[in-house]
Amino acid sequence: MKTVADDRLPGRGGGAWVVKTGQRIKVTDVEGGAIGDFVSFNANDLNERFSQARTKANQGRLLLSVGNHLYTRDNNVLLTIVEDTYGEHDLQYGMCSAWVFENFKDKDYHGFDPAAMKVGGPLGVPPFGCYEVLQKALKDWPIRPENIPDPLNLFQTLEFDHSNATFKTVDGRSKPGDYITFEAKMDTLCALSACPSMGRPLHVTVFEP
Repeated sequence: MKTVADDRLPGRGGGAWVVKTGQRIKVTDVEGGAIGDFVSFNANDLNERFSQARTKANQGRLLLSVGNHLYTRDNNVLLTIVEDTYGEHDLQYGMCSAWVFENFKDKDYHGFDPAAMKVGGPLGVPPFGCYEVLQKALKDWPIRPENIPDPLNLFQTLEFDHSNATFKTVDGRSKPGDYITFEAKMDTLCALSACPSMGRPLHVTVFEP
């Protein structure tokens, strides 16, 4: 195995990597209980980017694991999941942001504890979210903030109440060392935020298998 990149993202940090066709990118939850907002683009045409909607519709799935693909709006496959120790990565939630933390600091944000949402609260949430982290991570590429797609939420678990057509977040079950590995089906720009709501680190390795 040839390692191309090996990076530890601190809690509330982010990064971006170009993963060439056939290479793999592995995201590991270092301490357990992390959430990672993961987005991706065609590295040779940044206008073509990950689509939550096409990824769900093309596979009839709300959660992703081994064998599932990440599609673009043009129905091209960016990445395929080849390893996964967690088993259900969420495709519903939008990324958190400074707006979320400001406007829901005294409310239940679909499962997040209101006390934990307050800046300086139990989790010490900063005045920024994954939206701002990903903007910073992608600053070297000509991608406008509004063109950052809704993410695949790594290690995030939702509870669905189909009778009321609602969902909420629940505590993640990920353990230290849990990981997910993608194989690039085209040259793919990948970016990841170690979600500020949890503040826990993630480890990213890009390699040639």
